[in-house]
Amino acid sequence: MSAMRLRTSVACLLLSIVPGIAGAQQAKLPLKHAPQPTSPAITASDLMTRLYIFADDSMMGREVGTPYHLKATDYIAREAQRMGLTPAGDSGTFFQNLPVFAHALAKNGSITIDGKAFTQAVDYMPRDNSLFGGTVRSIDGAQVVYGGMFAPPGDPSQIISPADAAGKVVVIAVPNDANGKPIVAGFRQPLTGYYINAAAIAIVALEGFPLEARQQMLQPDVSISEPVARELPGFFYVTSAMAEAMLGGSPSTLQRGAMGKTLHGTIAFDTVRAPGRNVVATLSGSDPALKGEYVALGAHNDHVGFNHAPADHDSLRAFDTVVRPKGEDSPDRPATTEEMTKIRRILDSLRKANPPRLDSIYNGADDDGSGTVALLEIAEQFAASKTRPKRSLLFVWHAGEEKGLWGSEYFTDHPTVPRDSIVAQLNMDMIGRGGPNDEKGGGPGYLQLIGSRRLSTELGDIVEAVGKTESTTFHFDYAYDANGHPEQYYCRSDHYEYARYGIPITFFSTGGHRDYHEVTDEPQYIDYDQLARVANLVHDVALRVANLDHRVVVDHPKPDPHGQCKQ
Repeated sequence: MSAMRLRTSVACLLLSIVPGIAGAQQAKLPLKHAPQPTSPAITASDLMTRLYIFADDSMMGREVGTPYHLKATDYIAREAQRMGLTPAGDSGTFFQNLPVFAHALAKNGSITIDGKAFTQAVDYMPRDNSLFGGTVRSIDGAQVVYGGMFAPPGDPSQIISPADAAGKVVVIAVPNDANGKPIVAGFRQPLTGYYINAAAIAIVALEGFPLEARQQMLQPDVSISEPVARELPGFFYVTSAMAEAMLGGSPSTLQRGAMGKTLHGTIAFDTVRAPGRNVVATLSGSDPALKGEYVALGAHNDHVGFNHAPADHDSLRAFDTVVRPKGEDSPDRPATTEEMTKIRRILDSLRKANPPRLDSIYNGADDDGSGTVALLEIAEQFAASKTRPKRSLLFVWHAGEEKGLWGSEYFTDHPTVPRDSIVAQLNMDMIGRGGPNDEKGGGPGYLQLIGSRRLSTELGDIVEAVGKTESTTFHFDYAYDANGHPEQYYCRSDHYEYARYGIPITFFSTGGHRDYHEVTDEPQYIDYDQLARVANLVHDVALRVANLDHRVVVDHPKPDPHGQCKQ
């Protein structure tokens, strides 16, 4: 599920203090699982085989813009072809390529001051402002000016005016945090907008970034569209020594507006196409009058990659169990003394069973490996059935959900079947957990339904009715579907991109948990029986909708397809 990414630092601090902590509970399933041939039926064993492949470390977190995203989508396409599905992507393939671009720091960038050369990624670290919709302005021959001290959200009256910064390189000093290091967050967006006509903005904070954060900043930024032809100020972090060289003195001794040196050199980024693709397939319906209509089923194929700061897997999981029970959706904070005691108590015995294991890969087994493999199982069962549903089925494994619903937005803006032929969309995201340790009231059959009646009362009624026919007794939780719910799940996954065009949707999820957007979201923590229950339900709902003698009735107002989502 899409979210604002925030890497936890307090957990890493904890690990250095308590290196002997083990996991909150010992995994009952293995770290690795030998794949077995799948059957036409939707089964827990088939789902387990698929997920251990799809969420394996070799996929390196499946991040859009990387070769590992291609590896993951190749697996989906091979399976779709093996099942006999019809390709419905670009040019007769299973792939719909997105206009994804990577913006990497050019290796030949350089800055000199009074003939002295400063080293990129050592003395200064540029950031890519093309993500704000433009190209980086030249700094060669630009004069430096001291802008003053700024602490986000900041008071503009304490820094120089935009007019005084126009055409110049503005050096901004920042206060230190509680650890005596310069604060590093919250500058790029507000200051780029404020100093839109500056040559560049330099923040005196590079010493505030640990080594792993600097390594992360060197990774290419990825965007969904090519930069437009307008210039933006460059943006870079500098060391205090380089700031003094730029200004001709320490910022602490200068008045804002003081003029500094003249810079020579370049801040440059190379822009290239990057991997990002939906996997799209269809299965033709049996009714000549209805086969031109589609029931769409979806899940997202990407996750958030890997980082450069490995942590002990079990220790991090124990910490999140106590301090961050919803993973990244919980506040990132240190553990209290009482919580540290609980963490220690969880498990001295478990360390005897689990040796330390460093982990830096966000496998995304539940998010959304669970939905991806469930969609493969659903497709396999439909493809193997002797009786096809009346309407056709549209299977879309969306890319870039974690980047901001890129793939579903692109597909619904550029559909490979007529958009008005899609009668409903069923979205699965994080459907492999839902136990009592994950969600209050959780257990077998626990399932969150979101959006099922927001456009069509009938679709919501169908989901309820089909649920009552399943061998599982489902407990449908609508709490997260409430208007104004702070988690905003209705707006945070791919179904909304269909709903904005008036297509009735239902979002199926077993909810959040301690491993959400953490390196601990691995296949051994999935409840495969629960995953099979949900996959069978979604299959049966799709079958019911596909066999209706009429389109699902839309009886609620449609949103503005280009407006802001509001839950």
